[in-house]
Formats: sequence, structure tokens, C-alpha cells
Amino acid sequence: MTDLDIAGRRGLPGLAYPERYLHELAVELTHRFAGTFSAETVERYVLESYTALLRTATVKAHLANRVARFAGDRLAALAQVEGAIAHDVPEVLFVCEQNAGRSQMAAVLMHDLAGDRVHVRSAGSTPAGDLNPAVVVALREIGLDASREFPKPLTDDVVRAADVVVTMGCGDACPVYPGKRYLDWQLDDPELLSLDEVRRVRDEIRTHVDELLAGLTVTLA
Repeated sequence: MTDLDIAGRRGLPGLAYPERYLHELAVELTHRFAGTFSAETVERYVLESYTALLRTATVKAHLANRVARFAGDRLAALAQVEGAIAHDVPEVLFVCEQNAGRSQMAAVLMHDLAGDRVHVRSAGSTPAGDLNPAVVVALREIGLDASREFPKPLTDDVVRAADVVVTMGCGDACPVYPGKRYLDWQLDDPELLSLDEVRRVRDEIRTHVDELLAGLTVTLA
């Protein structure tokens, strides 16, 4: 039996998984979200996440791990929206075009500064295949590791789960929902910048993140 013939035991009739690990991931996530989502919903999210990341994958060796993280996070976001998972801390979503530079720096910086006080996600309207190397270097210079991060497409579930959506040059790609706070940070795109200029953008983002975090802290107090 080939990978293309492997069907989920509890899944949609005739469903075939293009990779064996997708079947295993669907089973794992079905157990994790038992009582919240059906096996069919989990399978759909796994296959959608795989397809979305496959389009831009440059190194297939990392794909399995990325799909697991992306699908799991999307399901967690949906569970939050539906009230199945507690919403104990503010949810901040950073969005730029490629999710390879500005939004990634903002997410890493926010996580470093806020820790568990804020839950952070990032996404891109047209995600790149991997992070901008200069961005990785600029973050490493201040002691932050972005090596596990990767560009992710913008999905409706993570927008719906967010309390604050920060956009950075992604145009009108981000859907607007009532009751959320939307911010737009005007920042240069690191894609065509020198390392020195990327450092400048990093520091500008740090200032914005500090200000946003101060506001969130006041709101929580």
C-alpha cells in the first residue's frame, strides 16, 4: 500500500493522504481535540494546512513539523473562537505580506517581552518560502532565536481568535471583524534592505511592541 492509498479510519469516505505522516497527525489531533472537533473537521484542517504550506515549501524536510504546528495552532484558534478553550490572555496577531520579516520580528519581540502574558501569532497575506536571513541575523544579534519560525498563510480562524490585529503593509487582505482592535504600523519591508536597515526596522518594531504591550497591560490591570 502506498502513501496515496492510506485513508483515515475515522475520516471522510475515500479520503487519501498524500503523505503517511498526515494520517498520523490527523489521528493525534483528533485525540487532542476530542469532544471539540470531529475527525472530519480535523482531517480537513490537516489537509488544508498541508496544501497551503506545500505551495511555498523550499525544504521538504521541515514540512511535516511545520504542518503539525500550523494545523494544531489553527485548531486551537478555532477552539478559542467557539469557547472550547479558555481565553485567559490577550491574543495578538501580526500580519504582513510575506510573513518573512516584519510580522515575524514583531511576534518574536512580543513573545520575548510579554512571555505568557500575551499569546502571539503571525501570518502573511502572500507568505514566502522561508524567513528573510537578515531578519534572523538581526534578531540573533539581540539574543532572540527565530530559527523555528516559518511563514504561514493568513487564515480566517486566527483572525477571529485575535483581540488585536496589527497589519504591516498587507493591504486589504486581512478580514475585519467587529469587536477587535486593528492597528497598522508603517514600516519598511526588510526584503530589499541592507542588514543595517533591517536593524533599524527591528528597533522601530521593538518601540511599537513596547507601546502595544503597555496598552495591553493597562487593559488587563
